[in-house]
Amino acid sequence: MRKRREGGYDPAAVAVRLAASGLFDESVVYERDGRWWFAGGAVAAVTIHRDTVRAWTGEAGEAGEADEGRTVSGLPESPVRSVAWTGSPARAIDVLLAELPIEDWRLYGRLDHELAFAVAGLPLSGDADRELGRLTVPRVEVGVDERSLTVRALNAADLDRVLSAALGAGDEAPAAAPRPVDVEDAEPGPYLAAVAATVDRIRAGELEKVILSRRVAVPYDVDFPATYLRGRRANTPARSFLLDLPGLRAAGFSPQTVVEVDADGSITTRPLAGTCPRGDDPAFDARRRAALLGDAKEVYEHAVSVRVADAELRALCEPDSVAIDAFMVVEERGSVHHIASRVSGRLDARHGPWDALVALFPAVTVSGVPKADAYPVIAEYEATPRGLYAGAVVRATHTGELDAALALRMVHTQDGGTWLRAGAGIVRDSRPVREYRETCHELATVAPHVVPSSDTPEPELPAA
Repeated sequence: MRKRREGGYDPAAVAVRLAASGLFDESVVYERDGRWWFAGGAVAAVTIHRDTVRAWTGEAGEAGEADEGRTVSGLPESPVRSVAWTGSPARAIDVLLAELPIEDWRLYGRLDHELAFAVAGLPLSGDADRELGRLTVPRVEVGVDERSLTVRALNAADLDRVLSAALGAGDEAPAAAPRPVDVEDAEPGPYLAAVAATVDRIRAGELEKVILSRRVAVPYDVDFPATYLRGRRANTPARSFLLDLPGLRAAGFSPQTVVEVDADGSITTRPLAGTCPRGDDPAFDARRRAALLGDAKEVYEHAVSVRVADAELRALCEPDSVAIDAFMVVEERGSVHHIASRVSGRLDARHGPWDALVALFPAVTVSGVPKADAYPVIAEYEATPRGLYAGAVVRATHTGELDAALALRMVHTQDGGTWLRAGAGIVRDSRPVREYRETCHELATVAPHVVPSSDTPEPELPAA
């Protein structure tokens, strides 16, 4: 069922209103090119594990309502089908999607960074059978931009409730003020030492580049919808997302995509590497951009990433279709400038969108060169698994479209806490203090905009 409304909308506010409404027990908000989607509930799911992909399908009528009208997803407790995989889960995903009982499905979900370890045949820390990815077919999908709003639902009751929530401004209370998170590390020594040790390994010829990250604890409970709205107003992301999924909440303002695939097989990836901070003075920022393009370390870091992205597309695409459409263009992303390029092609007959996503995942700009050699270095020097960080948030359709945002510049839950996280690209000319400062600049995209939940106590003031 479908309804469309024309009018003037604030699409980010509509999406956040739906996410905060409590109508569904899980939801995804995804933004691309001025259009927002809200995906509420789940009528089917595909989960990716170390050596299997599993399907969970329910009937629309199986979903019930809990307290205060909240719709609970009607998925079974056990998967209805499981397909084994080795090397790549792409074919197993294709098999299970072809069997979905919904013909014109849309999928929303996430992939954890550690999926790359499984694809490479490397060991996983913790629960080896844990979810490395979750993709759901929503009960309700809302698409909204400044001119129109469209609701798709499995039944009239869901459609009417969601349309009412989307259109009703109501008497919403103003969001609480943000409480900026301190991004400095009280003990930066371990990160500095990890960078120095990695530089030594690169100079010894083990590999060319590694991205090392550090995480910062958020010392209070977070209002994720309010944080997303404030952060989105202050940022210029390539994509943005707001997740409320089983065991995970996140709000992010991604600077780049992992991969974009159109229904006709056109494919694009946009490597982003090379960074400098932004400021409030346009003239000073112009000098910074020029200096960034003249910085040998930053240019090298970017160039090796483009080389890898080009090779990855050539392995997937029709002969002579791969091109570097844009090279070393400086883009503004929140609190920083990045060097950006765009590589595109057309998938050949052997490869589909899921092959493309697995082949380019994780982005070279958050892993290293070569990727497989970078994974053990990341696991050695980073104290905790990355989870969603440096993974992807995904939207896909039955027509072959797939859009995957790189999961960066976000606040997210993990291990019972709430965190910010950022990394820097380490190459042979890296200097530890400079790379640490780069993580601070990137964290500043999100840190000033984090909003505490309404029941978070006010911070204690120091004694006079």
